Amino acid sequence: MNYSIEKNEQYSLITLNEPVFGGEVSATFETLSRNLFREGYSNIIVDFEAVKEIEDTGVPTIRKINRQCTNESGLFILVTKRDEVIDFLDSAKIPDLTILPTVEEAVDAVFMNELENDFRSEDDDSYEFGGSAED
Repeated sequence: MNYSIEKNEQYSLITLNEPVFGGEVSATFETLSRNLFREGYSNIIVDFEAVKEIEDTGVPTIRKINRQCTNESGLFILVTKRDEVIDFLDSAKIPDLTILPTVEEAVDAVFMNELENDFRSEDDDSYEFGGSAED
């Protein structure tokens, strides 16, 4: 699989340089993603700009990685502007899959998700320790 990876504190960015996502490429991609989870990355951005086609064999891989990110309160974001790729992914009905047109928008989405998670955990803490003033 031909790719490059950039790791940041909040996310990892994988730039996939393959015209077709499926078969051996998706298997290698799944292994790479599992390693990122082990390193603590729950936000994975994948630049799919070079990908012109997704084979049916690639869908379970995308579904599995998306679910893992979601379970860790992270995001799995595919970046593409290709209508045929977007239409294929929409027809695959992968729950909560995020598809954005630019890497910059994907990075912004990760930061917004992190803020939402922080606010959610603060709300949980206030309910856990607070109680009411009348107690």
